[in-house]
Amino acid sequence: MKRKVIIDCDPGIDDFLALLLALNSDELEVLGITIVGGNVDLKTCGENALKALKFTNSLHIPVYLGSDAPLQKKLENAENVHGEDGLGNTNIPNVQDGILKNGVVDFIVDTLNKEKDVSIISLAPLTNIAKALMKDKKAFENLSEFVSMGGTFKECGNCTPTSEFNYYIDPHAANYVFNNLVNKVHMIGLDVTNKVVLTPNMIEFIKQIDGELSKTVVDITKFYGDFYWKADKVLGSVVNDPLAVAYFIDREICNGFECYTDIVTEGIAEGMCIVDKNNLWNKTHNSIILDEVDDKRFFRMFIKAILKDKALEVEKYIKLLEL
Repeated sequence: MKRKVIIDCDPGIDDFLALLLALNSDELEVLGITIVGGNVDLKTCGENALKALKFTNSLHIPVYLGSDAPLQKKLENAENVHGEDGLGNTNIPNVQDGILKNGVVDFIVDTLNKEKDVSIISLAPLTNIAKALMKDKKAFENLSEFVSMGGTFKECGNCTPTSEFNYYIDPHAANYVFNNLVNKVHMIGLDVTNKVVLTPNMIEFIKQIDGELSKTVVDITKFYGDFYWKADKVLGSVVNDPLAVAYFIDREICNGFECYTDIVTEGIAEGMCIVDKNNLWNKTHNSIILDEVDDKRFFRMFIKAILKDKALEVEKYIKLLEL
């Protein structure tokens, strides 16, 4: 039986890749995609979600536009990482037959009240989730699981010395979600995502297999790869968001520990995760912090999903990547 999910995101190159993985997965039933301003502006993020739906023949799935700014801050986007169009300045045409709806909070709350066993995978600042939780906390008692790509435990931040982008952009929303959600937050942070690097060899493999999505994946990740080389001298692209989707599908991909986690909302360390691994505060555990990852297991899933229409060729040649 497929697991029902809402995907909250801000596409973004890695969000786009995560959507391709989710939409091509046989394990997930995506009930809706909710959009928040983050990597680029809200409308552009919404248009990029529609493009992912178009590529995967999934335009029947609704896309809802949500918050265009954090709860208490001005939006700081990441166009330097993702390009002005959010997809590496590839200028993929907008989807003419796609529809962007309004009413994110009502959609999330209504879905949780009406559907059974719904989970949320968040790949973005947690503004939409916080607003929905503020409106109807009782509805979230029906939530099955909550996975969030964000934060960091031992790794340095990727936008400040202490903070990961999603939690830094809206620390107040992250703080509210961690401290008010009934479910434990499965935190897929930089401790695991920094270890999943889409290497030039993998990109070349995707290019050579030449599936329906190959050219798009190769094109959008070029911008990403150029950024990571200039910023960190990483040869390849760190694909943060797809790991959250993969972990939701297959729990063997990541391991971690339960603890209480709080998010700093002000000052020099805003967005920083305070992870009480040793239970010094003796507070109820509100999170599962993932700090170990099987990167090969992840990439086997990711590449097979991206090249789903060329499954036989992928199975035949994927050993070339030593996965």
